Amino acid sequence: MKKALITGISGQDGSYLSEFLLDKGYDVHGMIRRSSVDYRERIAHIEGHPHFHLHYGDLGDSMSLLNIIGKIRPDEIYNLAAQSHVQVSFDVPEFTADVDAVGVLRILEAVRLTGQVKTCRIYQASTSELYGKVEEVPQTETTPFHPYSPYAVAKQYGFWIVKEYREAYHMFCCSGILFNHESERRGETFVTRKITLAAARIAQGRQDKLRLGNLSALRDWGYARDYVECMWLMLQNDKPQDYVIATGRQHSVREFCMLAFHYAGIELEFQGVGIEEKGIDKNSGRILVEVSSDFYRPTDVVNLCGDPTKAMTELGWDPSKTGFEELVKLMVEYDMKKIAMEKAETKIRVNLEEYLEKGVVK
Repeated sequence: MKKALITGISGQDGSYLSEFLLDKGYDVHGMIRRSSVDYRERIAHIEGHPHFHLHYGDLGDSMSLLNIIGKIRPDEIYNLAAQSHVQVSFDVPEFTADVDAVGVLRILEAVRLTGQVKTCRIYQASTSELYGKVEEVPQTETTPFHPYSPYAVAKQYGFWIVKEYREAYHMFCCSGILFNHESERRGETFVTRKITLAAARIAQGRQDKLRLGNLSALRDWGYARDYVECMWLMLQNDKPQDYVIATGRQHSVREFCMLAFHYAGIELEFQGVGIEEKGIDKNSGRILVEVSSDFYRPTDVVNLCGDPTKAMTELGWDPSKTGFEELVKLMVEYDMKKIAMEKAETKIRVNLEEYLEKGVVK
């Protein structure tokens, strides 16, 4: 039975990859950080699986990585852990660099120092943010990098240190240059999930407006569940290579917003330009979406679109399993149910409090 170690296992990609590898018959080990708040809701449903194991560790702590990797001696490592929010990286640039850059080095060194250079294959989750101030569209494996945020700069170090260890020590390590990939498990601070949750809340009377940044920013959005398959395929390849993981199709934040509200039962039309642009409900005339300068980044990436030809040709990966519209629909349907459940729970709690106040329940 193959053993895999996943860092960032409690995140969106980590949870989908765990399910994928368990279905493949792997013994799956995950690394999680010790925290006073438990963020394991994405993997709670598989914690009882006999081949699923969790270990405490941190990309900022070399000793924990040496201990975990030396003890498990995994056949495959998937490094998905990161400070992955671009906007936040401007607020915590040093932490971002330590985890997203030096953290990758710590994993590579742990594998080397525990004598697993020839037995352990390593996948590094890289990012389309490397292209930053894009120099060509679409972006391929040979497009020059121009990182445009502390997050992207840290990830570029991670990309190049993987390449260096591959060449210097002949390690099987490679980077997947992941373009934006979303799902119903996406963190609520990311723009796509922020939009689908807001659409659900507004449709159910739980929120008045949604405030966003640059509505014209273009992204290549795919489904996270499809993307973890490509990560696995990269480590089954005959030789380690870096691949763009993308759909090859581009959409604006505005398009995502319109579609999300559509699936929530609201038809939007946008009026105005730039900071003055607004999304208006066609039926009621209410302004439901506004642009706020608070969500503009100091430097912003506006035109990302990946070319997955290499992954499709060499790995046989199919990026078209879940289309853009289906992805948005999945996310909205999930959030509509989530908000409806929250409404029901709130109603029950309020009713119970009223009964207690009146002395009905003692």
